Amino acid sequence: MVGETDMSVQSGAMAKFLIIDDHPLFREALHSAVTQAYPDADTQDAASLSEACDILAAEGGFDLALLDLNLPGVRGMDGLLHLRTNFPRLPVVVVSGHEERKVISQVIAYGAAGFIPKSAKKAALADAIQKVINGAVFVPDDLLAGSDDQIDAHAQDMIDRVATLTPQQLKVLRMICDGLLNKQIAYQLEVGETTVKAHVSEILRKLNVFSRTQVVIEMSKLEQISGPDLFDPFAHGKSGKAGA
Repeated sequence: MVGETDMSVQSGAMAKFLIIDDHPLFREALHSAVTQAYPDADTQDAASLSEACDILAAEGGFDLALLDLNLPGVRGMDGLLHLRTNFPRLPVVVVSGHEERKVISQVIAYGAAGFIPKSAKKAALADAIQKVINGAVFVPDDLLAGSDDQIDAHAQDMIDRVATLTPQQLKVLRMICDGLLNKQIAYQLEVGETTVKAHVSEILRKLNVFSRTQVVIEMSKLEQISGPDLFDPFAHGKSGKAGA
């Protein structure tokens, strides 16, 4: 929770950061920015989502996670959603080379505490980290200036509902939108049809819809805002399944 983060850091306790990025040069750059902002910080690295989750589960007490969306084995927003679902009290700032306004809007809508472009200089990175630690949601003004990506109340509500789905439910939702039947989903996920039916029922409940057709219609509406790659805005980058 950000309030608790503020108190621990401002009271003189050692700030604790987790950098989640598969590229060693970017990890080094983020380390340098964190050190500039908090010279005595305890900063740890993870090169994958699963490694990050292992560290968070084993240790806890992190004030902030700096997350690259485009990790190996992670599709689209799955990494951010996984952290928000499994570690809801951990503030997460996305640090990404994908600087499109629709991506930034989506990141914030899914609960990130901020967005920092990888093109930012070290001083700007350090300033952004300090602002988030102090309770702000940080997005560079120039990246959102003149944005016409307005999200209406219904779309925002649906985005919030999608954000409550578990990683496995997100996979099932994606497959429903791809037109797969329960039997096909069960085969691909290597689970029983009963399990898939339970996931589908929970997806319908969480999205507050009454049929698979309605699910597809609602996701299609969101695609008009987020583009054709609603679940995978980086379709031409790394691909694969997110860690469970």
